[in-house]
Amino acid sequence: MRAFSRGFQDDLTDLMRWRRDVRRFRSDPVDEALLAEALGAFSLAPSVGLSEPWRLVRVDSAEKRALAVENFEAANARALAGYSGDTAERYAGLKLSGMREAPVQLAVFSDEGTTKGAGLGRQTMPEMLRYSVVSALMLFWLAARARGLGVGWVSILDDARLTRDLEVPEDWALVAYLCVGLPEEDGEQPELERLGWEQRETTLDLLIR
Repeated sequence: MRAFSRGFQDDLTDLMRWRRDVRRFRSDPVDEALLAEALGAFSLAPSVGLSEPWRLVRVDSAEKRALAVENFEAANARALAGYSGDTAERYAGLKLSGMREAPVQLAVFSDEGTTKGAGLGRQTMPEMLRYSVVSALMLFWLAARARGLGVGWVSILDDARLTRDLEVPEDWALVAYLCVGLPEEDGEQPELERLGWEQRETTLDLLIR
């Protein structure tokens, strides 16, 4: 096995620490060559049975972006209605999407009907297809961050509605809606932690023997 230097290991730790979910983007366009390099991480990602089920849809049209924003706003209003008191007030003050500002937006799907991989590894756990997409997403996220790009994952959405609005095949399942661009600011602390929504646990606290 190849061994990496201590310096590389430290840089990798810094990269993971600085990855962050970005919701505040600059309006500058993203260099297409830089984006292509980051997207190349998908081709390096692991997948169950080598199925490579990820399907990426770049959402460029104003019409489709408007539909996505409407979807988010409706879902966000429903989510807010589920809170009360101080929690509702704090939730209402959070910026939970960069969809209006991000120059690049990607809808990432799992092709649930793919025959690639001949079903290996997912006979008993079909959800492994979506887990594979998530693994690929994380590699892309790190690759983008290493190149100075920010990524934000919008999860407050009606996935069935977005799938219909983007007119993708029925057997594609939405895994993520990503906003990509140059971040307004850098910071290693998660915004939700900084604003007091929740605190991060340490790895050792989560380890059960």
